[in-house]
Amino acid sequence: MSIKRSPFLTLVAALGVFAMLAAACGGSPGTSSKEKITVGGFKFPESSILAQLYGQALAHAGYQVSYKLNIGQRELVAPALKNGDIDLYLGYTASDLEYWNNKAGEAGGDAAANVAKLNGHIDSQGLVALTPSSASDQNAFAVTKDTQQKFNLSKMSDLAPIGNQLVLGAGPECPTRPYCLPGLLQTYGIHFKAFKALDTDGPATRAAFKNNTIQVGLVFSADPDLNSLGLVVLDDDKHLQAADQVVPILRKTVANDEVKSILNKVSAGLTTADLLGLNAKVSLEHQDPDAAAKAYLEQKNYFS
Repeated sequence: MSIKRSPFLTLVAALGVFAMLAAACGGSPGTSSKEKITVGGFKFPESSILAQLYGQALAHAGYQVSYKLNIGQRELVAPALKNGDIDLYLGYTASDLEYWNNKAGEAGGDAAANVAKLNGHIDSQGLVALTPSSASDQNAFAVTKDTQQKFNLSKMSDLAPIGNQLVLGAGPECPTRPYCLPGLLQTYGIHFKAFKALDTDGPATRAAFKNNTIQVGLVFSADPDLNSLGLVVLDDDKHLQAADQVVPILRKTVANDEVKSILNKVSAGLTTADLLGLNAKVSLEHQDPDAAAKAYLEQKNYFS
C-alpha cells in the first residue's frame, strides 16, 4: 500500500535541500556568492607583487580573484580598467594623477592630496582611488659609479652642464611624461646627447648600463639591488618627482564597503621597507610574486 506524501513535508524537504545547496556555495538563503574581481598589473615585478598582495587578501575574504599581470605601461593598464577588462590595479599617487589629468602638472608632495585630485578626474569614469599606503616607489634617475666619479655627480642638478655627453635610457613613454624628459629639461635644464627607449628599471635598462649604451637610466627608488648593480641614485634636489605612493584604483562596481575595507587594511600596513623586502624576495631570491605576497600576508597575520 502506498503512502501519500504530505504537501507540508514536501515543502520542508525542498527547503532543506535549498539550505544545503546554499551552504555548499558558501552563502545562506537570500545571499549570493561574492563577485569576481580581476586584478591587473604593469609590466614590472613590483606590480605583480602588489597585485598578488591585494588580490590574495580579497581571495581570503571569499572573492573570486583572477589576475591579468604584465599588461604593459599605464597607457595600456588604465584603459583596461576603464573598459572593464580588469577591475583593480595598484597604482601610484603622482604617476596616476598625471596620467588621468592628461599631464596637467597637478601632482605634489602630499600623497593624500594627489589622491583627492585623482578622484576628481576618475569619478566620472566610474572609478575610485582609495587611501594611499605609506609605501613609496618613486621614479629616480641613476648613473653607474664610474659615471658618478668621472663627473663628480651627487644630484640631478649636476647633470645640466654635462648632459649633452650622456645618453638617457627609460621606458618608451618617457618623452611625453612630465616627470621624465620634459621635466628634466624644464626643471633642471638637462639636454641629453640622446634618448634610448628601453624598459623601466628592467633587464634592458640594466644591460644598457652594463654595456655603456646609456649613462643615465630611469629606475625605481624601491629597487633593492641598485647598489649591487653598481648604480647610484642621484638626489632629486629640485623635487621633480612628486609623492608616488602605492594606491588601489578600482571600478566602483566592485568597490563595496567590504572590498574597500580589505584593500585599505593592506595599504595601512604596507611600508616602503616592506616593499623593498618584497622586491628583494622576488628580484634577488627569485621567489614567485604570489609566494612572496602570501608569506608577507601570513607574517602580518592577515589570514588569521
